[in-house]
Amino acid sequence: MTAALSRREFLKASAAIGGGFALEFSFPAASNAAATPGKAVPEVNAWIVIHPDDRVVIRIARSEMGQGTQTALAQLVAEELDCDWARVSTEFASPNEHIRRNRIWGSMSTGGSMGVRSSQDYVRKAGASARDMLTRAAAARWQVPATECAAAAGVITHRPSGRTLRYGEVAADAARLSPPAEVVLRDPKDWKIAGKSIRRLDIPDKVLGRPVFGVDVTLPGMLHASIAQCPVFGGKVARVDARVAEKMRGVKKIVRENDFVAVVADSWWRADEALGKLGIEWDVGDHGRASNETIDAMLRDGLAAPDLPQAKKSGDAHAALATAAKVIEAEYRSPYLNHATLEPMTCTAWFKPDGTLEVWTSTQNGEASMAAAAEASGLPLEKIEVHKMMLGGGFGRRGGPQDFVIQGVKIARAMAGTPVKLMWSREEDMQHGFYRPASIVRMKAGLDARGNIVAMHTKIACPSILKVLMPQALGKDGIDFTAVRTFSDMPYAVPNQQVDYAQRNGHVPVGFWRAPGQQNGFYRECFIDELASAAGRDPVEYRLAMMSPGDKNRRVLEAVAKAAGWGATLPAGAFRGVAVVEGFGSFAATVAELTIDAAGEVKVLRIVVAIDSGHVVNPDNCRAQAESNVIYGLGPILYQDNNVRNGRIVETNFKNFRLPQIAEMPKVETVLVPSGGFWGGHGEPAILPLAPAVCNAVFAATGKRIRSLPLKHHDLRKA
Repeated sequence: MTAALSRREFLKASAAIGGGFALEFSFPAASNAAATPGKAVPEVNAWIVIHPDDRVVIRIARSEMGQGTQTALAQLVAEELDCDWARVSTEFASPNEHIRRNRIWGSMSTGGSMGVRSSQDYVRKAGASARDMLTRAAAARWQVPATECAAAAGVITHRPSGRTLRYGEVAADAARLSPPAEVVLRDPKDWKIAGKSIRRLDIPDKVLGRPVFGVDVTLPGMLHASIAQCPVFGGKVARVDARVAEKMRGVKKIVRENDFVAVVADSWWRADEALGKLGIEWDVGDHGRASNETIDAMLRDGLAAPDLPQAKKSGDAHAALATAAKVIEAEYRSPYLNHATLEPMTCTAWFKPDGTLEVWTSTQNGEASMAAAAEASGLPLEKIEVHKMMLGGGFGRRGGPQDFVIQGVKIARAMAGTPVKLMWSREEDMQHGFYRPASIVRMKAGLDARGNIVAMHTKIACPSILKVLMPQALGKDGIDFTAVRTFSDMPYAVPNQQVDYAQRNGHVPVGFWRAPGQQNGFYRECFIDELASAAGRDPVEYRLAMMSPGDKNRRVLEAVAKAAGWGATLPAGAFRGVAVVEGFGSFAATVAELTIDAAGEVKVLRIVVAIDSGHVVNPDNCRAQAESNVIYGLGPILYQDNNVRNGRIVETNFKNFRLPQIAEMPKVETVLVPSGGFWGGHGEPAILPLAPAVCNAVFAATGKRIRSLPLKHHDLRKA
């Protein structure tokens, strides 16, 4: 391969960033025009192609799954380039080209709310560098000093003479210049394109049904595959009776691997029908009796273990608890959760006659998909091309684990020369995910005579996501920061704190689920509400009293309380709850308003969210992400959970894993309070305080504490 990265190193690096943990890259210093010889429209640099008619194409390395990163990054590039936004379009950067050019576009991983905040610096430098090169190219044509020229809105002007040249007229000349060693980025207060609520670039085409998602891929002569995996995680194929299935109409091949069986046919429906006629005997291994009860026992065993690793220790929590005026204890728990993307896992692969492999897939990480294709095919990286499609939902599922790509490539290898599209059924998708971990947390707090918290001891029992997907990122003593976050970094001034972590890993695969560790926000903020109640204090006032002046958590809590009218009289039967949680580079606070009818049914009426993300690139999109967090987060609050029986996931489809409906969507009001000076995320922060705010409102309505989710398991009828 031509890239300065070995296949082994690439596989390791791709795995490391698969879950949304981005590596940082500096802006490349070399000119890129020579990297694409013979092209009619040379690049100004790797991010920017400018056509003679002034059309600007901005290459985006991150994936687009409805979160708006594609538009936000284009805004940042266009801001520094200072082009005509009406002439801007985008395209995905090719993972193959990315590797061939020594990973020139930086991280291709999209997760952890990192898409904008971890790449904003180098994409802005790309725009500023291109503007400098265009200006110098125009100056050279006029034979004047570049300092006499200015570029704005896609036009370079020679100030003394008033002469002008359009970007498209000098782009080819600019592409032959070396980029500047240094560029000065614009102050956000001077932004003209970034910072504005510009319409997202992907929306018009989506309204018209034009974008191609992974499930939409169609190629000439393409075949289709449906897959069956062992219903018990870790199980293997023992025996397959294909005598009936292989004779069915349209069936081309039965593909058997160690851990799955697939049918390839001329349509997906025929493949899936034949799959149902296979006589598959599974070797379920050692986990065929696993259940909710055995998983609960595993976690409780962790909580009972002595001398657990400490994720945080300040002061002496044990001594302070022993002398506290009042001690409050509570245990909270959360279930496993599937990502439930509307688009099931899919991968189209084609082993071509020239010995190359092409892959089309909906992925949150093109590099990880490429690594998976290399692993499954045994081909060198330079012979693999991955096409990143639009995603019908990601939420972390399509980031690190690339099981669907590995399967798709293995199936296509059995049909070499013919493209094959693998698509999981909804049942396979629901029962073979990488789930949000189930966990149990025990909290003990000591209060003084005035109700102030003098000590807090937290024990967390939770499987480790990092152990599965990024073992090199585990901390000392195996501490997984995604399992202890929100407790290990509380905004409250509690002098004595201890956080213990019991890593207990069952057989259910776990992965990054939108805002990994978000269940800890539910635990902590509901418990803080319990302490406020025990102290006889208002929940907002109680929190503010423990926050330092100038704390951004304080800023958003004050903002949300004001916007929600905290303290004002609500309509009869309506109740409020509040929570504040920091995460993913941002600070978020939520007030939830709801009613509960005589049958105990919860109706969430209004959600008010305040977010400080430092800088805001597209305010309207940031509000849309808050709304997305609310609708996605309401499912696990109200009725979603995944249960284990006989080693397998019980839920099979949306009939027993219910998604929120449009009619259930509350009014969402988002208050953006950007303080500047830092770059926070928007894809996940608003989900962090949602569950505790709702559950604290339930307590206000019923007097019943909610210490486990979903609410469907609780009797909320008034006594």
